Amino acid sequence: MEQSLDLTTPDDIQGNWNYPTTIRMGCGRLSELPFVCKSLGIRNPLLVIDAGLVELPFVVRAMEFVKAEGASIALFSDIKPNPTGANIEAGVEAYREGNHDGVIALGGGSALDAGKAIALMSGQTHSIWDLEDVGTNWLRADPEGIAPIVAVPTTSGTGSEVGRASVILDEEQKVKKIIFHPKMMPQVVLADPELVSGLPANLTAATGLDAFVHCLEAYCAPGYHPMADGIALEGMRLIKEWLVPAVEDGSNLTARSHMMVASSMGATAFQKGLGGVHALAHPLGALFDAHHGLLNAILLPYVLVRNRMAIESRIEHVATCIGLEDKTFDGFIAWIIDLRQTLNIPHSLSEIGITAELSERIGDMAAVDPSAGGNPIPLTADDYGILFSTAVAGIGFVA
Repeated sequence: MEQSLDLTTPDDIQGNWNYPTTIRMGCGRLSELPFVCKSLGIRNPLLVIDAGLVELPFVVRAMEFVKAEGASIALFSDIKPNPTGANIEAGVEAYREGNHDGVIALGGGSALDAGKAIALMSGQTHSIWDLEDVGTNWLRADPEGIAPIVAVPTTSGTGSEVGRASVILDEEQKVKKIIFHPKMMPQVVLADPELVSGLPANLTAATGLDAFVHCLEAYCAPGYHPMADGIALEGMRLIKEWLVPAVEDGSNLTARSHMMVASSMGATAFQKGLGGVHALAHPLGALFDAHHGLLNAILLPYVLVRNRMAIESRIEHVATCIGLEDKTFDGFIAWIIDLRQTLNIPHSLSEIGITAELSERIGDMAAVDPSAGGNPIPLTADDYGILFSTAVAGIGFVA
């Protein structure tokens, strides 16, 4: 099959875009970090990274690039895989104590979400929970107290580098909350596929399917938004073509480049909305501390089957656009199951240690999750509880 409009080398997949924010895409773009910081007036950034990245060579290089231009830089890495309110408080304290003037968020979704939240809270007097994405809460924030942000993604899944929100765990309530402000969108993204080349196969698979779910749920969300729909369809096509090659050979920079772009496309598209997969994944992540992308990958077919009556024609169109031979709803589900098996994604939630005892609580939490509003079929707490139990048991369709 002809792949990705003949863009088959990393050199083909590069450019400077302003969509939805400034994106500098291409191999080696990390070296532009000092220029980007200077353009934003940042002379003493706080580098916010995932704890597991601290000693990796590209982190050392990033700091050296900044220091070589005469700027100061400090590092903050006290971030859990599901970032907590306490992590953000510690980051804000480090930001203020170091007299920093901007944030570089470098890493996967955890670091990007944490970095954006730290930048948001760096000059606020409110609690972070006062800025939860409910109604007009974001108007409570002082926009002058939000630090400039440079985002440098090292995974291809969340698309947080082009998002205006962060998902932060309220440990006291054991609930993931979406913190939102328009100025949380990074001013500049350095999208360098070389930084993703060392990501292990299992994380490449989970994050890649996370991006696919973003695109698919956005496309199936109700409402008229043809721009988001178009981006979602192309994002899914890229992932269908390039996720497996990226998993099979992490050094394949062509595959890594396409997946990095598709990840940003998913987060751009889901401004239209998400749905039941995320409505369930958020409480499961909060209660079981499980990987968000893996949860989405496991939950996807169960939610699709539950939504079938509302989305069947849309799924058939997706199947056509991404080039499946069997363009029926059943054919699409079969392809999803086959793809998950190829990527060694578990079939059920029980395979990652999640049991059904909390089904009622999960149902209650999912029904009020902000993502639930984008599901094509309105689901009650009982519906979500049953759907969760189905995914735990691994039933509902033939695997």
